[in-house]
Amino acid sequence: MPIIKSAIKRAKQTKVRAARNVATKRAMRTEIKAVETAVAAGKGKEAAEALTRAQSAIDTAVKKNVIHKNRAARKKSQLSASVKTVSGSKPTAKKATPAKKAPAKKTTAKKTPAKKTAAKKPVAKK
Repeated sequence: MPIIKSAIKRAKQTKVRAARNVATKRAMRTEIKAVETAVAAGKGKEAAEALTRAQSAIDTAVKKNVIHKNRAARKKSQLSASVKTVSGSKPTAKKATPAKKAPAKKTTAKKTPAKKTAAKKPVAKK
């Protein structure tokens, strides 16, 4: 048990943060399990909906530094691949709508700036 005041505070903070990390990880695992069970049951629509929730939970875990971003990317990829194997599931990724191009602006001839006259140096006082 720490004796120094700052060490006592640090131990309390660590305990709170560990509990928060466990809760985040548990929520992530629950959502992942929901996707896996829906895929195993062959329920495409449920699997697709569960996938969006799982991806959100995984992103939250990454944002809170509970898991590494590469692990999250790998897991999301694995889950989406397994959901695609089930019939009746729609892809969860929204297709990007093509951005409308702004009308091309007409180029005008650039005007040359007028030459500035050199400023005179102040006369030194005697």
